[in-house]
Amino acid sequence: MSHLNYNHLYYFWMTQKKGSVTKAAEALYLTPQTVTGQIRQLEERLGGKLFKRKGRQLEASELGQLVFQYADRMFSLSYEMLDIVNYRKEDHLVFEVGIADALSKRLASRVLLSVIPNDGSIHLRCYESTHEMLLEQLSQHKLDMILSDCPVDSAQHAGLLSKKLGECDMGFYCREPLPVKPFPACLEERKLLIPGRRTAMGRQLRHWLEVQGLKPQILGEFDDAALMKAFGFFNQGIFVAPAIYRDAILQYQPVIEIGRAPELKEEYYVIFAERMIQHPAVKRLCESDFSSLFSGLDDFSAVTPPATFDDEFS
Repeated sequence: MSHLNYNHLYYFWMTQKKGSVTKAAEALYLTPQTVTGQIRQLEERLGGKLFKRKGRQLEASELGQLVFQYADRMFSLSYEMLDIVNYRKEDHLVFEVGIADALSKRLASRVLLSVIPNDGSIHLRCYESTHEMLLEQLSQHKLDMILSDCPVDSAQHAGLLSKKLGECDMGFYCREPLPVKPFPACLEERKLLIPGRRTAMGRQLRHWLEVQGLKPQILGEFDDAALMKAFGFFNQGIFVAPAIYRDAILQYQPVIEIGRAPELKEEYYVIFAERMIQHPAVKRLCESDFSSLFSGLDDFSAVTPPATFDDEFS
């Protein structure tokens, strides 16, 4: 049997995973014509068509489905090998973490600091994006772990696991003066700054407003929690933030808390590939108890406090 060109197989595998030649070409930094040509050469080598047309979409043929099953196992295993080999860079371990931009940066940093030793043996690299984008990067083995506000659906993302670290109530804050009406009716007095629709808190908040029978005017939607809080400080809008940071927020006058909704919970999850449990930082994080952190009893003295409000929410 002649040698199989694994580049051809890889292009086919990427096309099937991405769902189209165009998306595969973008991921591979190639032209669609190049990807198509490589797949055709693979089809000639295997003696059959790997795709068939279904309307305007490509669909794997029976042969394509069989080849993809083997290719998926092969390339997933190769990525796993690279992950293990690349743990160590020079004299330390690299720990690449994706942080959902909807999360509180203060709390996310506290979680990560708890598992990073002071001896420099682990080098932390943080990346911020949306939950969906981070999941894609994790699936592509570009990240070791994700901190997010919602778990992963293992049925749609095979090989990925999630663990809930904790949750906390949400408070509502704004600049002085205090609204006239009691909470939550006062939310209709001023414009609201709310998490974006793609975030778990954004969806929760909209449902909660409907249950309360409130129809506030929305000033803006933000995927980035820090940006939302910054707008709240410099405008008259009402914004939400984890209630465990009430004291830290209120120290920056003239910001005040106008109410709290125990029904609204910001949840924190760690998401990782099953193989990554071998990484010491992931293992330690999964074994840690963060109950004191989410109850507001944790000691934050180890973290240098920000000099200004801008530093706190940047």
